[in-house]
Amino acid sequence: MPQYKHGSGSLYRRGQTWWVTYYVNGKQIWESAKTKDRAEARRILQTKIGQRATGKLLVGADRVTFTDLTDMVLTDYRVNGKKSLAHVEWRLRRYLLPYFGQVRAQELTSAQIDAYIVQRQTQGASNAEVNRELAIVKRAFSLGLRKEQIYRKPDIPRLEEDNVRQGFFEPQEFAAVLIRLPEYLRPPVQWLYFTGWRTKTEVFPLSWSQIDLDAGTVRLYRGTTKNKEGRVIALPQVLKDILEQQWQDHIEHYPDCQTVFHHQGKPIKDTRGSWERACKEAGLPGKLLHDFRRTAVRNLVRAGVPERVAMTITGHKTRHVFERYNIVSAGDLEDAARRIDTLIAPRTMTKTMTLTQQPEEQPTLTH
Repeated sequence: MPQYKHGSGSLYRRGQTWWVTYYVNGKQIWESAKTKDRAEARRILQTKIGQRATGKLLVGADRVTFTDLTDMVLTDYRVNGKKSLAHVEWRLRRYLLPYFGQVRAQELTSAQIDAYIVQRQTQGASNAEVNRELAIVKRAFSLGLRKEQIYRKPDIPRLEEDNVRQGFFEPQEFAAVLIRLPEYLRPPVQWLYFTGWRTKTEVFPLSWSQIDLDAGTVRLYRGTTKNKEGRVIALPQVLKDILEQQWQDHIEHYPDCQTVFHHQGKPIKDTRGSWERACKEAGLPGKLLHDFRRTAVRNLVRAGVPERVAMTITGHKTRHVFERYNIVSAGDLEDAARRIDTLIAPRTMTKTMTLTQQPEEQPTLTH
C-alpha cells in the first residue's frame, strides 16, 4: 500500500462507499466521496487538499443546495427593497425550485441548465422568459461565491431575444386615444407623451413637493427611479400648463391630496380597463402606455434635442437602451425618400447629365 505524507488526509470506507477525512485550520472534516472506487475517492481527496493549499477550500460547500442559494437571492431583494421581489418569488416557486430545488449547488452542471432551457421552451416559454429565470440562477451563484458558500459556478447562457416591442404613437394616434380617455387620465397621459417617463414609478406617484412652478422645474428624487438616480428637468410650456391646471384643481377641490395626478383625490393605480377601451374605440387595439416611452425618445431626437439631454429627460442610463427606443417608422422612411428626391437627387443627376452629355472625343485619323 502506498504511503502518503502527513497532512495529505486519509480514506476510509463505510459499507461500499469511500469517505475522505482531512484537516482545515486544525478542525477535522469528514465527507463522503460518493463513490465505490478507491482511486476516484483519492482523487477527490487530493482536490480538497489542493484547494486547502490555495485557500479556496470552503468547508460545507458540498452541502449547499440550490434552494439555499435562492434564499440568499430573496433576502438580498428584501434588504434592498427591490420591486421585482414578487416576480422572482413567483418564478422560483413556479419553475426553478421544482426543477433544481434540492440539487446540491456544486453538482449543478451546465448540461442540467441546458436541459432546463429545453424543457421550458417545450412548455412554450419565450427566450425572454427563460432569460429572466436564468438571471435568477446567475444571481444565486454570484451571491454564493461572494459569501463564500460555494467555490464554483456553472456556465449559464443567455438566449437570443427577438421580442423588442416596436410600438409608438404618431401625433394623430395620440390625439385619437387621448380624447377617448376619462378626463382624469388625460393629464398624466399627456405627461407621458412629452417626457417618456415611467408610468407607475415616476408619473403616477408624482407629488407637489417635487414641483417648483416658479423655477419651472420638476425633480425625481434619488432612489425613486428605476435606475436609482435622481434627475431634474426644466418644464416646457405645455407641461407648465398641465401642472397649473392640476394645481387649481388641487387648491379648489382636493387640498389634502399631495399627488399631482389622481382620481377624485385618490392615487391612480389601475388604468387597464379605461386604457384598453380608449385604444379599441380609436381603432388602435394593443397599444401600451409604455409605447409613450419610445415615442418621447423618437420625438426628442426628431426635434434636434442633443442625445445626452434627451437621455436625461427620459431617464435612460445606457445608450444601448436609448438607441433601441429611437425607432424608425414608415413616416421616417418616407421623409428620407422625399429628402433624397428634393435635396440629393437634383444635384447628383444634374452633375451626371452634364458629364454624359459632353460629346465624345473623336479619334484622330492618320493616313
